[in-house]
Amino acid sequence: MRVRNVAFAALAVTAALSLSACNDHMDTAQGAPTAAPTTSTGTPPAAAPTTSTGTPPAAAPAGSGAAGKTARCRTADLTITAADGTITGDPDNTVVVELKNHTGKACTLSGYAGVDLKTPSGALSAQRSGEPVTTAVVAPGKSSYFGISYPPNNTGGSGLRITGLVVTPPDETQPVTLPWPGAGSLPAMDSNPVKIGPMGSAGQGQ
Repeated sequence: MRVRNVAFAALAVTAALSLSACNDHMDTAQGAPTAAPTTSTGTPPAAAPTTSTGTPPAAAPAGSGAAGKTARCRTADLTITAADGTITGDPDNTVVVELKNHTGKACTLSGYAGVDLKTPSGALSAQRSGEPVTTAVVAPGKSSYFGISYPPNNTGGSGLRITGLVVTPPDETQPVTLPWPGAGSLPAMDSNPVKIGPMGSAGQGQ
């Protein structure tokens, strides 16, 4: 009977040790709780697409007005004449030059004409007055005018005699030679006293 009890006790101890070892193994195998897996695509979210034509907005075309669509007046399009326009009491004498469009279509005149006074000493080129420039559309049969101003010869001497007038329309190279309609001479001066205004600076009768 004693032998059986000893054997039973030994068996119980063995079973307890086995159970303890099994629990230790399970604790070691399980370890710390595993974190839930994470997922990453490795690519940041795509930005919303943008659209560009790559071309800046087109500017409005230049010369869209009536003057921009009309060709300039050529020398051959014009009948050019000159008349004395001096007004009594003015300090300077004036010659008015008329440029008449004799064609069947409108043309434009803008800026200053070229003006030379013919003298025995050679051509005397008129100086620009510096007045603002405008562009005029000259209809068929209509005219544009500009003035030539010069001082009267009140010196009592012969001065510088004027024998003719040469006019070249703005932006043209072909001149027209005219009789000089103003006073016969300029006072002798060291500087050039003759000035012209731009197209449209004088009117008929001025």
